[in-house]
Amino acid sequence: MKIFLMILLAVASLILIVSVLMQSGNSAGLSGSIAGGAEQLFGKKKSKGYEAILAKITTVAAVLFVVLAIVLVMME
Repeated sequence: MKIFLMILLAVASLILIVSVLMQSGNSAGLSGSIAGGAEQLFGKKKSKGYEAILAKITTVAAVLFVVLAIVLVMME
């Protein structure tokens, strides 16, 4: 059981790493941080498509990673 959970943890961590690396950055530099905050404030967030799928995959992988890590620690 422990080995199976460790394998799941490794897979979840790899999925998390890949999904974070595949996401595009908001903007670069000081002007990008100001414009990015304004876009986020006024709701220009993309709710469909590739970026939304990556965001959901990242969220699921992160939750799975944390839960599996806690379960493995509790087992020892």
